[in-house]
Amino acid sequence: SRCCLEPQPALQFLHMVFQEQEYSCVVKMPSAEFARICRDLSHIGDAVVISCTKDGVKFSATGELGSGNVKLSQTSDVDKEEEAVSIEMNEPVQLTFALRYLNFFTKATPLSPTVILSMSADVPLVVEYKIADMGHLKYYLAPKIEDQEES
Repeated sequence: SRCCLEPQPALQFLHMVFQEQEYSCVVKMPSAEFARICRDLSHIGDAVVISCTKDGVKFSATGELGSGNVKLSQTSDVDKEEEAVSIEMNEPVQLTFALRYLNFFTKATPLSPTVILSMSADVPLVVEYKIADMGHLKYYLAPKIEDQEES
């Protein structure tokens, strides 16, 4: 008798059903800009803090080399709708996410000119790409828990 071990994938995917819900903050922005922000901030740190307030949305990262942040405000006068940034905020929210996974998600950038980020405290971030007449692609990423101290 012969036995083999199959290698486990680095990422494990679970099939889950998420109920539609109201989010504290929904940001619609150009997908290429979101990909650039995630890529650039990953050179600084391994996590991004996304803060959504009435003033706009801010992406920030901190690492050994220092810190960096990108702030986006709602745009009102753009030539093309896909270049606009729109922010719907019911209440302020600030969450931390692993850039490693966000950079995986941004591989869908060529499929859609815009991305929609939906956030609420203590629930997964939804990264949604609408794909023309075909439907949409949604990724879910749980926030990092701030209180995890290394011992």
